[in-house]
Amino acid sequence: MGFGFFGSLLILSLFFKHFTCQLPNTDGFYVFDFLTKMGSNSYMSDNSSSSVCSWKRVQCDANKENVIALKASGLGLTGLIPDSTIGKLTKLQSLDLSNNKITALPSDLWSLGSLKSLNLSSNQISGSIPNNIGNFGLLQVVDLSGNISGNLFQGHISQVQFKWSHLVYLDLSENQLSGEISINLSQALNLRHLNLAYNQFSRQKFPRIETLSRLEYLNLSKTSLSGHIPSKISQLSYLQTLDVSSNHLNGRIPSLIPESLKIIDVSHNDLSGDIPVSVLAKLPLMKRYNFSYNNLTLCASGISLDNFETAFYGSLNSCPIAANPVLFKRRANIHRVFTFNLALALTLAMVCLLAALLFLAFHCRKKSRMWLAKQPSYKEEQNMSGPFSFRTDSTTWVADVKHATSVPVTMFEKPLMNLTFADLLSATSNFSIGSLVSEGKFGPVYRGFLPGGIHVAVKVLVHGSTLTDHEVARELEYLGRIKHPNLVPLIGYCLAGDQRIAIYDYMENGSLQDLLHDMPLGEEDNNGVQNAGSDEGLSTLTTWGFRHKIALGIARALAFLHHGSSPPLIHKDVKASRIYLDFNLEPRLSDCGLAKVFGTGLEDEIGGGSPGYVPPEFSQLESNALTPKSDVYCFGVVLFELVTGKKPIGDDYPVEPQANLVTWVRRLVRENKGSKAIDPKIRDTAPVYQMEEALKIAYLCTADLPTKRPSMQQIVGLLKDIEPAAF
Repeated sequence: MGFGFFGSLLILSLFFKHFTCQLPNTDGFYVFDFLTKMGSNSYMSDNSSSSVCSWKRVQCDANKENVIALKASGLGLTGLIPDSTIGKLTKLQSLDLSNNKITALPSDLWSLGSLKSLNLSSNQISGSIPNNIGNFGLLQVVDLSGNISGNLFQGHISQVQFKWSHLVYLDLSENQLSGEISINLSQALNLRHLNLAYNQFSRQKFPRIETLSRLEYLNLSKTSLSGHIPSKISQLSYLQTLDVSSNHLNGRIPSLIPESLKIIDVSHNDLSGDIPVSVLAKLPLMKRYNFSYNNLTLCASGISLDNFETAFYGSLNSCPIAANPVLFKRRANIHRVFTFNLALALTLAMVCLLAALLFLAFHCRKKSRMWLAKQPSYKEEQNMSGPFSFRTDSTTWVADVKHATSVPVTMFEKPLMNLTFADLLSATSNFSIGSLVSEGKFGPVYRGFLPGGIHVAVKVLVHGSTLTDHEVARELEYLGRIKHPNLVPLIGYCLAGDQRIAIYDYMENGSLQDLLHDMPLGEEDNNGVQNAGSDEGLSTLTTWGFRHKIALGIARALAFLHHGSSPPLIHKDVKASRIYLDFNLEPRLSDCGLAKVFGTGLEDEIGGGSPGYVPPEFSQLESNALTPKSDVYCFGVVLFELVTGKKPIGDDYPVEPQANLVTWVRRLVRENKGSKAIDPKIRDTAPVYQMEEALKIAYLCTADLPTKRPSMQQIVGLLKDIEPAAF
């Protein structure tokens, strides 16, 4: 009997080893178990038949017994890391899990006392940085940055405890850390790389960093710094990169900067006074520098016009004209060509005026015949009317932008790319109609590829603004900092002449409006512009599970906006055409806070809701204040759309032909007949009660009185209670 039992164990052990080559309770077994449970199937299929120490991403000790390094970057790892997997690798010294979709860490990870390098950047981890991270007594490299995918580590920076004496590399950027930068920098004598950029720190003075004598890289951009840049920064004799952009620094730039400095960025501050001659003298030896959007003065006698307009935008050139050969030459040429230009301009003006009159007469006649019969040559946002229904001729304003290579494009995630307006022109074929994707309240949106293959949506904000360029830049920088897995990320911007241009990640699978209501995939309009959906998006939208996923994702995005900051961020125009599906079919809400760029007055007018989504309180002229409950109402309309498959207005509502979606469904829910409103395409894909409960949630959201509507946090909880098991 006993022999049979142990014999069975032996057979099972040999069977397991045959298929995995990893014995139980060994490092190979734990790595295999970790990667399998985290969904890295393609990588495992290539390696599961060999010893773990022979894998390309794994390094073992000399005896081939213990794993000492694991590089699992970009393997598509998803979800919570289970306990008793990588936490069992007791000899592990280097762990790289970056560029995945990991959401939480195992409790036994913090017991890895031999760990020297930890990289968790570009995941979707949230919550506080664990206090017991200090257990890594030998830790030298720590990268917990959010970057593109968006870690959301939170908590007071003073709660972050490390063994500072060993640290060489620390990157906590792109998170939601708060408080003042009061970490024990005095103990970090070996620190060479420090990046705390883009967190939610309290407004504070420049931290004391003069003790970091070996520091080579310092990035404190967007960390709410105020006051002066300390002159003691010159004591950092190894410093090569200094980035303190997008803060509230004032005063003068120190006359002494480290001789080793190769990159300096002090843009988007309130610095004033002369840029010291000693600093200007070092610029030709630097790789990159940016002093733009300050109140600085300099003598630019040795700086080209293009370079001056790019790196010193907003600064005053204090040189006499004769001292600046570039400007002197330009002034001399003005008199030489003035007469010729004037004559040419008058001739062209007369020709253009005549052509415009002829075109206008022909166009108006043609338009009156074809308005009802023909679609526009691009997808125009639905339900547009009044002053925001327009087509934009880009040729006029593009021609007004002189020196395209001198107009900088700010990219938040890739500041070293040094893009210019010329790159946007190239990406969008000079903002041609062929690159036009849509046009709505804010302006036209163009599709293109930036250098490096970055697929972007370029939105030209056509309305005037009451804000200065400096104020617009600050607003866009702020919006670029708002990160959430269910928000379309603003990745950059450009201020080109009078135009403000916002740059977003391109959403490959189109909008919810496209997939739910508009033309099917592949169908072309009269001018050959194809719908931007996908076969996969259309097919998955016919299941309740996927529609619920969209609702929950957008609810989480709005809950983040409403409850993740103080004061709350109000979207102001939630609707189906603002909801997109990314490459992985994850729902993302777009245009968050974009109305703020237009300033007081226009902000409320532009962001004041769309037909079919307008809350009842908007009709009360005495109440112009938008609240988070206005967004809740709009979300309720979207949830009605997801369950019913019908448009907010203009669709066929049985029994009530003059109704809109909200009044029709609310009546059915009150009469306990909500099941009649369910879209037949999804009715049989999940239990009907889940869809009926979703209608009840939308019913609560669309209550006439804002005080009767739930918060977005409550809505997230309600939707999770009816989450389908799988789809």
